[in-house]
Amino acid sequence: MKYKTKLLVDRFVGVLSAWPGVECVSLNEAALPDTLDPYFALILDVFFSGPIPAPEERCAAYGDGVVVFETAKRGNKDRFLVEDIPVRIEYKSVKKIDELIDIADTKRDQLWLIKDSGTYGYYRLYHGEILFARTDWIEKIRVRLSNLDILFWHTMRDAHQSKMEHYLSDLGAALIQGDDFHYLISSAGFIKTACLTLFCINRHFEPSHRAYYKQIHSLAVLPESFLTQFETFLRNEGDLTMERKYSLAQLMARGIIAL
Repeated sequence: MKYKTKLLVDRFVGVLSAWPGVECVSLNEAALPDTLDPYFALILDVFFSGPIPAPEERCAAYGDGVVVFETAKRGNKDRFLVEDIPVRIEYKSVKKIDELIDIADTKRDQLWLIKDSGTYGYYRLYHGEILFARTDWIEKIRVRLSNLDILFWHTMRDAHQSKMEHYLSDLGAALIQGDDFHYLISSAGFIKTACLTLFCINRHFEPSHRAYYKQIHSLAVLPESFLTQFETFLRNEGDLTMERKYSLAQLMARGIIAL
C-alpha cells in the first residue's frame, strides 16, 4: 500500500473506530494497487451493531479535503474524493451479516435467497484486511465461512452451472440467428458463469470481477486444457469466428460439467 493511501486509511479508521456503534472496519483489496491504477479505489467496509451518524455528520467527520460527496439513497454507502483519490465507505449491519451467514451455514432451505447474489459478499468478509475490531465477531464469522460444508458448495454450483448452460444455449441461438448483439451478451454471461461454477467446485468465494482472470488461473481443480481454451475464448482476433467460439464454449462447458 502506498504511503499516501495508508495515511488516508489511518485517518478514516481513526474516525470510524471512535463511533461506539462500529464493530469492525476492513479494507477492500481494491486499495492495494498503485493509485494510478484505473482500478484503484479506497474501499472500507464498516460493520455496525449500533447507531452511526447521519450522512451529513459523517461527511464532516471525514475531515478536510473531502469533495464530490454523495451517499446512497439508503444512506449505507458514502462516495467521495480526497486529493483525487476515490473513496468508498460502505456501512453494513452486523445483524444482517449474521443472517447472511446463517443462510449459508444452517438455514439451507433459504439458500435460494442468495443464489442470484452469489458469494462475493462472503469473499469480502473473508478476505478483507481487518483494520479495527472491537470484539472477536469478525473472527467468528470467518471461522464459520471456512467451515461451510459441501452441501452449500453443491447448491451454489448447481445454480451457476444451470445459468452457464442457459447462456451456452443462448450463444448457439444467437449464432444461428446471426444476432451479433445477443451473441456478445451471451458470451459475457457464459464466461462469467463458467468461472463462477469453477469457483464453487474449488470452494472459493467469488472475487470482484477484476480479479476473476487472475484467480481463475490459481484454482487447483480445472478441466484439462481449460486455461488454454479460456485464453482463446477471450481473444478478439478476427480468426476466432463466432462458430469457433461457440464450439470452444461447448468444450469448456463439457469439461466443467464433468468435474
